[in-house]
Amino acid sequence: MTKYVAAIDQGTTSTRCILFDHEGRVAAVAQKEHEQIYPKPGWVEHDPLEIWRNTQEVVSQATATVNGPSSIVCIGITNQRETTVVWERATGRPVYNAIVWQDTRTDGICDELARQGGQDRLRAQTGLPLATYFSGPKIQWILENVPGARQKAEAGELLFGNMDTWLIWNLTGAHVTDVTNASRTLLMNLHTLDWDEQILSLLGIPRAMLPKICSSSEVYGTARGSLGGVPVAGDLGDQQAALFGQTCYNPGEAKNTYGTGCFMLLNTGNQPVPSTSGLLTTLGYKIGDQPAVYALEGSIAITGALVQWLRDNLGLISKSAEVEALARTVEDNGGIYFVPAFSGLFAPYWRSDARGVIVGMTRYVNKGHLARAALEATAYQTREVLDAMEKDSGVKLTALKVDGGMVFNELLMQFQADLLGVPVIRPKVAETTALGAAYAAGLAVGFWKDYDELRANWGKDKEWTPQMDLARREQLYAGWKKAVTRTFDWID
Repeated sequence: MTKYVAAIDQGTTSTRCILFDHEGRVAAVAQKEHEQIYPKPGWVEHDPLEIWRNTQEVVSQATATVNGPSSIVCIGITNQRETTVVWERATGRPVYNAIVWQDTRTDGICDELARQGGQDRLRAQTGLPLATYFSGPKIQWILENVPGARQKAEAGELLFGNMDTWLIWNLTGAHVTDVTNASRTLLMNLHTLDWDEQILSLLGIPRAMLPKICSSSEVYGTARGSLGGVPVAGDLGDQQAALFGQTCYNPGEAKNTYGTGCFMLLNTGNQPVPSTSGLLTTLGYKIGDQPAVYALEGSIAITGALVQWLRDNLGLISKSAEVEALARTVEDNGGIYFVPAFSGLFAPYWRSDARGVIVGMTRYVNKGHLARAALEATAYQTREVLDAMEKDSGVKLTALKVDGGMVFNELLMQFQADLLGVPVIRPKVAETTALGAAYAAGLAVGFWKDYDELRANWGKDKEWTPQMDLARREQLYAGWKKAVTRTFDWID
């Protein structure tokens, strides 16, 4: 009987279960979207119980297409990072909806912390700036705003987790996370790989709420229910999982994932590299007892989500995949730039007060130009991150490995190569986020023996090479940089 590793990929808009064989090929996929909840401007929530129900459903659907649970050797988890759940230890009931990574309600908390010591006051310990993006301020908000939550937390009755912890707890009963997810809370010390007591005290978060920090590849427990007895053995935040799935195991290797947001990670080896250019210093992965591997990350909040906005809010397209055809109805962006600062701007600016703008509008502009400018926004933001990454690391990128849903947009990929001036390479298996989680789990149980076996599975599907001349590239980029400044002065 053929054996498979099951990867649960719990994302911002949907939950998937993907089964991989030993060669890293996709054997089955099941997916289900969940509701996006917007209670107020800048607030974004999910229902954790809906996500858990969807997880059970997609796992059942995927395993039913093979020989059932008996063919599954282990389970890996990958997840939308920073999205925060607090639930009752005794009942498993969330005390509030999950607060999503895009949510900006904690800007007051972050501003107050920054007033006392600057936006980078915790960067030496955590590698992160103070920003609404991370889990710690979200936990503090829940404790301060949900009636009875603080008292219950201090009595040891509440548990916190990012989505990985929530799923593993429901699957196995174990309250754990891995170093990559812990590094996105603003609560973990990069050097000790443990919760930082001073920061917990500063934010007023009881340590008893927090999960045990483990490696990214070990057996955390065995699943209950339909997957009874199958070990849950891999856990990586989604962007680190993509780095691992793209086999970026050597320092200097990088990948960019094009999803709801856009995230570029560069492997920096066994030592954290401080950023002076607005990047995040984060964990890349930790495999069992091996030393932790660190990464520099450039995080962009809105990329694929902008295409969804064109579809859902403006009705310019009926399906996200139609955006490329609409963008191809025009030769260029018509002189407009679309800066999608819907959740503020992440790297390299970290401005939660920024708001989205479209600049350069004339009566000539039509919906094709809007579609093209929306796609180009992803490439421009990626260029900004790459510039910062090269400045911090001293490493000049020679090619960029890409993955995620938007990499099948040929127009975007060619424009990305043109704007970066380096080849852009799409792998044969584009599901690298789920694949990374599967690899981590499979290594823990011996399904794969080492990195060489994983590298042997990687293959190139398509490569785009730069075709734009340098002068045009820099002219367009200068226009983008000017447009970004307009996001900061939208209100007095």
